[in-house]
Amino acid sequence: MGYSKLVKIILWVLMVIGVAVGVWGFVADFNDASVNALLRWGYVMVVAGVAVAVFLGLAIAIINNPKSLIKMLAYLVGCAIIVGAAYFAASGDPAMGYVGVQPAESTLKMTDTILNLAYVACIAAVAAIIFGACFTAYRNSK
Repeated sequence: MGYSKLVKIILWVLMVIGVAVGVWGFVADFNDASVNALLRWGYVMVVAGVAVAVFLGLAIAIINNPKSLIKMLAYLVGCAIIVGAAYFAASGDPAMGYVGVQPAESTLKMTDTILNLAYVACIAAVAAIIFGACFTAYRNSK
């Protein structure tokens, strides 16, 4: 069995599982169990995607150009610094206007961290668009 065929089979299996969990959520009218299953499946997919991206990138870098490993490690350290800064900037204060039992402080801190990372990603995306447009205009003006 070829590599591409194996990847296709794995992707189809993951898609079928995702669709099955989603359909179960609809059928169960999104009760607590189905929502928890959907969230856990989402967590699994995100962690698996990040792990595959990092380890596959690492393997390709080692095979093609071992010196690029230093550059990749610098990017990983940069990402770790950004995530750490977002975590330390997160307040973890109780949710304002929330009626009911407040989530744990660790949950609130993690939620604030994710929000901070979303803000950073949004600002970086807007800056990349503006910089890209300005750089393209500058390059085309020559």
